[in-house]
Amino acid sequence: MRVDRFLSNLPQFNRQQVRLLLIEKRIRVDGQVIGDPHHEIRAFSRIELDGQVLQAGKPARYFMLHKPPGCVSATRDPEHPTVLDLLDEPDKDELHIAGRLDFNTSGLMLITNDGQWSRHVTQPETKMPKVYYVETEQEITAAYISKFAEGVYFSFEDLTTQPAKLELLGPCNARLSIVEGRYHQVKRMFGFFNNKVVRLHRESIGLLALDNQLAPGAYRPLNEQEIQLFQIPAAQQGL
Repeated sequence: MRVDRFLSNLPQFNRQQVRLLLIEKRIRVDGQVIGDPHHEIRAFSRIELDGQVLQAGKPARYFMLHKPPGCVSATRDPEHPTVLDLLDEPDKDELHIAGRLDFNTSGLMLITNDGQWSRHVTQPETKMPKVYYVETEQEITAAYISKFAEGVYFSFEDLTTQPAKLELLGPCNARLSIVEGRYHQVKRMFGFFNNKVVRLHRESIGLLALDNQLAPGAYRPLNEQEIQLFQIPAAQQGL
């Protein structure tokens, strides 16, 4: 929400008063003096008028989880354990997943209560590379490299995947980097060659790699440096 709209929604201010407060530099958001009425604020923002707290805000939370196979990428599921079941955190219902993984896929998952941050991580326009370790039933040949770089046509969606980079590691294993996250995308790409994926593990998202100290099912908070790897450009924040 824009800061001028937030202030105008408060019963003590009308629109004229809001404009004056911003012009007079009396509003602070997260400690920063704000004069731009279009400045975007969130539920996490601390908003003050002359030192008086108008919104205390909530702490933004960011976690890295090593998802094990056999776990659902959902907040609730009536039949299977979910990734949120693995977290021992208060107010878990406020958290959500930034980028899902299939039921039997393992690896890096990001969990947060910051919707704007997670949208930046997952939206296709960001073209955030996701790197997967892949094992298949049959041999992976050089033909896969050129086809994945060219793009694979998905008839159901009537689209061709964005160029992907494939690195051969052995006869039946490889490392694949994609910038999308379509439904069962990796499995469907290998399915173009009628080659079944038998193991799939996400190693990294963007510049953030899965902490190799985290056992399957374990998690930890992201540090500030890791959070900033997914910093949202000012233009996308409405600044």
